[in-house]
Amino acid sequence: MNHVKTRAGRRRALRALAALAAGGVLPLTRSAPAYALAQNAQPPRAAAGARMMTDLIGTNGWAGSPTDFEMWRAMGISWGRGSVGPGQPDRRGENMRIDKTGSAFDSDLPSVLIRNERNGIGSLLLLGYTPEWNASVPGDGNSAPVDVGPWEQYVEAVVRKYSAPPYNLRYFQIWNEAAGKLSGGLPQATFWHGPHFDKDEKRAKPYERAMQDYVEKIHLPAARIIRKYHAYIVYGGWPDQGGLDNFQRWLEYRSPASKERMLDWVDYIDTHYLSVSDMESLYQQYVKNGPARGIWQTEIGDEYMKDPHYLPRYFFDFAVWALDRQWDDPNKYVSMIYHWDGFEPFRLTHRGPPARTYNVSGRSLVVLRQTVGGELASFANPVQTGPGVAAKALLSGRDLVLQVSANAGWQEIRIGGLQALRAGTVRTAFVDALSGETSASNQLAIDWDNDLMKLRFRVPDRVNGARNNPPKHLAYLVVRNAA
Repeated sequence: MNHVKTRAGRRRALRALAALAAGGVLPLTRSAPAYALAQNAQPPRAAAGARMMTDLIGTNGWAGSPTDFEMWRAMGISWGRGSVGPGQPDRRGENMRIDKTGSAFDSDLPSVLIRNERNGIGSLLLLGYTPEWNASVPGDGNSAPVDVGPWEQYVEAVVRKYSAPPYNLRYFQIWNEAAGKLSGGLPQATFWHGPHFDKDEKRAKPYERAMQDYVEKIHLPAARIIRKYHAYIVYGGWPDQGGLDNFQRWLEYRSPASKERMLDWVDYIDTHYLSVSDMESLYQQYVKNGPARGIWQTEIGDEYMKDPHYLPRYFFDFAVWALDRQWDDPNKYVSMIYHWDGFEPFRLTHRGPPARTYNVSGRSLVVLRQTVGGELASFANPVQTGPGVAAKALLSGRDLVLQVSANAGWQEIRIGGLQALRAGTVRTAFVDALSGETSASNQLAIDWDNDLMKLRFRVPDRVNGARNNPPKHLAYLVVRNAA
């Protein structure tokens, strides 16, 4: 089956290359910044089996208004993630409440999920945590339950209700960042506490049964319920400070009580704040030949977005990586930004008042969706860069798109295997990855050396990555046959 799907992916790539050579599209022209045009733009329709950049992009939180959804569509966001509860917060035996969401459980969850479905947004519900009255560490909701029964009742109520019509959810996440002693130095994880926990890290001691308690009291009971309703289990977001070797130990841990591996009760491996390259070992070990279905990161971004290049580079790299790793399901690879909404200048949007506006990170996603908005395919032809230039390439619809990071001044990239384009009229554009502004035509030039296309382009003196060291400019080179 994987062999057939891989061949289908190659056929899509060949069709895209043929379309690039054949032309039949409008030439690129200088235009207003892409994000200024995107508010009313509808996302392109994907053909059956097509992979799109928007498949990869999610965020934490929910859209709350029609304007919010317009901005989500403009940024290419197709997933949201949020809590469900509050469960039984005050005492044993009280009515199970699972109709609220948000950090303070102050928003109506059913209406959120209905709005998401109507707007084409997938919903991931986070299952957690322990009511304080049932906590093994007194008063600490981030610790294991004394009695597993109330946890199972909560999970059962959530999955039973929201996997059924009219919600039809299929993805549920178990807990958040449960881990023991972290390779980054913390004796206990932020969201999984046991004996000897102390808010003062210097006084805290390791939680020796962290793995066993999590697997036996949290993960396996919840996973069995999720599978019973034919839904998918998303692992609870392994923290970046935890270390991948340690994560592997947890995934492959076999419960002495049930004789089961946690890994066999995970459909989507999930990590937080890792680079795309960090996913490779997880793919090779657990996804390429199973048992997991895919790899998600349910939190990325946060203060990393102070670097304005972070998000566009991450998602372009993610797409290039996924295209070569059996991306045979649109939900196989997803990363969710933390957070789309806020007051810090690095969030995707500024909440206002008076009105919500894009921050630079949000604008960069709008430009990405506008520039790389077609059906995606791998580009395997050789790409040579000059000094001071780094580039990655993929095919988007009929376009060859290269994301380039470069020094100021005239730069050059050489691309092999495009000799079929020599007979046509090739148009190129140099698009600022943060603003969407397109350079004037005299800032680009094409030359040929047999089958080698030589693209020369001028990077502005004022680069858009001033926080980088050394400063670089991030942009897209788009090549299109306009014959």
